[in-house]
Amino acid sequence: MARLLIVNPNTTGSVTAQLRERAAQAAPPGGRLDAVTAAFGASYIADEPGAAIAAHAGLDAYAQAVLDHGSPDAVLIGCFGDPGLEAMRAIAVEPVHGLAEAAMAEAARQGRFAIVTGGLAWPPMLRRLAGALGLEPALCGIVAIERTGGELVADPASAVRHLVEACETAVARHRPDVIVLGGAALTGFAPSVAAALPLPLIDSVETAVRVSWASAAHRATQRAHHVDPLPLRSEPKAAGLAWSGLSPALQALLFRAPGAAPA
Repeated sequence: MARLLIVNPNTTGSVTAQLRERAAQAAPPGGRLDAVTAAFGASYIADEPGAAIAAHAGLDAYAQAVLDHGSPDAVLIGCFGDPGLEAMRAIAVEPVHGLAEAAMAEAARQGRFAIVTGGLAWPPMLRRLAGALGLEPALCGIVAIERTGGELVADPASAVRHLVEACETAVARHRPDVIVLGGAALTGFAPSVAAALPLPLIDSVETAVRVSWASAAHRATQRAHHVDPLPLRSEPKAAGLAWSGLSPALQALLFRAPGAAPA
């Protein structure tokens, strides 16, 4: 039975609930879903400090979930921007996915893509991520609405209009083959926005959920056949390092021995 863990690295529980709902709709038969919310940080991640803090908060939430329930078969970081993605991969024993990575990779397979998202601080952050993923050549532009994703969700009557206008701007300015609608809280608007566009729209949440469930199912199948698809290192992940001020759960996860659950 495949088990997926969603980690929402912001502190807004309604975003976690929305992610859980979308993931539950796409769950395979018998799939088990858990979703956790960051205990500290921004209510909605909209800038560099918020993303940096969210990386720590997401790691901490992941560690506590593993301590409480054991390792899942896959993890999804529920923020478009994927804060802490590589750090979580460094300490996780299961595959870890991000909304932005999954959506941009899918978009690049379809051609040149533009991103539409909420929050003016996001374009340089997303360009760096695209470069790190090797997808920058396919990224032809980013259109960011002044309102953050959280503000758009708070005013749903005008959110679709703003998003459609931003997509139209992206089409006119950048001539993409496909548009990525980026934002954990924006997934509910995707059908209405897509209906108004002359080209495909990729919903970052829908895409990442699909990728994550497939990854979880694959790992669960391998475990059932006693195959470890992600062999652990021969040394503890934090061997030789001194850490201070961390939560007990994160401390335990950093220092767990290969193959062992956190103490």
